[in-house]
Amino acid sequence: MKLAAFLLASALAFGCSAPAPRTASGLPVARRPALTVVIVVDQLRADYLERFGAQLTGGLGRLAREGTVYANAHQDHAIPETAPGHASVLSGRFPRSTGIFSNAINAEDPGAPLVAGTGYGSSPRRFRGSTLADWILARDPRSRILSVSRKDVGAIFTVGRARAEVYWYVEPGWFTTSTYYRDSLPDWVRRFNGRRMPYQYAGKAWTPLLPDTAYAEPDSVEIESAGYFFTFPHVIPRDTLEAARLLIGWPWMDDVTVAFALDGVDALALGSGATTDLLVVALSTTDAIGHRFGPDSKEIHDQVLRLDRLLGRFMDSLEILRPGGIAIALTSDHGVASFPELSAQGFAPGARRVDLEHLVGAARSQMREHGVDTLSVELDRGIFFMDRRAFAGRSLDPDDVLRRFAAGAREMPGVLRVDALDDLERLERRGDPIARRWRNLIPPYAPAELVITLEPHNVWLTLPNARHDSPHDYDTHVPLILYGPWFAPGRRDEFVRVVDLAPTLARLLGVRASEPIDGRVLPRALH
Repeated sequence: MKLAAFLLASALAFGCSAPAPRTASGLPVARRPALTVVIVVDQLRADYLERFGAQLTGGLGRLAREGTVYANAHQDHAIPETAPGHASVLSGRFPRSTGIFSNAINAEDPGAPLVAGTGYGSSPRRFRGSTLADWILARDPRSRILSVSRKDVGAIFTVGRARAEVYWYVEPGWFTTSTYYRDSLPDWVRRFNGRRMPYQYAGKAWTPLLPDTAYAEPDSVEIESAGYFFTFPHVIPRDTLEAARLLIGWPWMDDVTVAFALDGVDALALGSGATTDLLVVALSTTDAIGHRFGPDSKEIHDQVLRLDRLLGRFMDSLEILRPGGIAIALTSDHGVASFPELSAQGFAPGARRVDLEHLVGAARSQMREHGVDTLSVELDRGIFFMDRRAFAGRSLDPDDVLRRFAAGAREMPGVLRVDALDDLERLERRGDPIARRWRNLIPPYAPAELVITLEPHNVWLTLPNARHDSPHDYDTHVPLILYGPWFAPGRRDEFVRVVDLAPTLARLLGVRASEPIDGRVLPRALH
């Protein structure tokens, strides 16, 4: 018997505790991580880890093999989108509580202009409540928080209203922040921008990472990319400014984001002090490629492989910078549906893009006849909003408008159900998961009256791309993985929610939520 096995067997035989866990480098595990890294991959469907698992030899593969893997994790709200999903990751709260229940409730803020670069100002002013970043800073204000993303909402809403180091990508190919956080860019950010890394991809061709035989997906599907440039190779323009602008849709945008994050870890000395620090990296390229080419494409397959290799290099670099003290969590803001045109040819005959705008038009015509402001009703991907104040003093009953709209919607092909918002609580108590997800989405103050759920694999008629705007599992099912010596590795099949991540990390870090939250600690994840 080897010495380590003999000592462990002896300890157990005499009732002693097992030796303390050690890191991959052989170092003893600290009571708490020096650096907690949260990776949010935009539009990373959970099934990608299964579909491409044998080819995942980098960071995704390592996380899936060695981490605590929750295989049945969900963004448990309807219409999962980027802004609501990121806002839920570290707040432990559903969109109904954060107030970020739609991408329309975004980070744009003219009162917080950019300190460099081109574009609108951004801040978390629409975000309600707190996040793990606030809880960490409340315990020890010396803790350092860095959040980076290609998208402003990815960087901002993940850490909420915390006054942290928060940066995102803007034209002309820079990372920047807004005056909500600081008045000028720090030297390390200006140095990174000065390297002009995005410009270096001008003229570069995206070709598959592996031989063609490694991909089961055809490269000849015309529904992809709106019918234009849907086959490999995909070549980025040679003009450097245009390349930097369009980089957001190419795999290398993630490389640039990770390089920026690593520079930030070094410059801010994250994880090197006596406090617990937090790094959030929100990677957005999978979303851009998934929308354009769909979840069944050769392009998304190659993107996931590239993401896997990139995360492997990222994890290796972090381990070199801060050996032995890093805890990692990975999740996503939402999944995505297949193109309905493809679904209809296979597993979902009859799948389609559904348009109810003619019913909205009929409602507005009815209102116009009675002198009611027609702008007081709106349909946004399944939510029918109505401002009842517009009906005051008019002869039209708003409930009559709702009844007519609901009756017409129920008759439309592709519509599964139409529910009044007032009925959702009763339906949820009966165990209705669709009602639960609608209730988790919509804040009580929103003027929503009806919610329309489409048949599975149907999507709303908007842009001709892949969509994620339903309460069905393919839109809500995402990875949730915890990695590091503090976590008990293995696959867990129980149903969990992404909102459970924040309280679990809070338990690990010894901090407390500053308000009631929806998530709960995942006790099986922790040693």
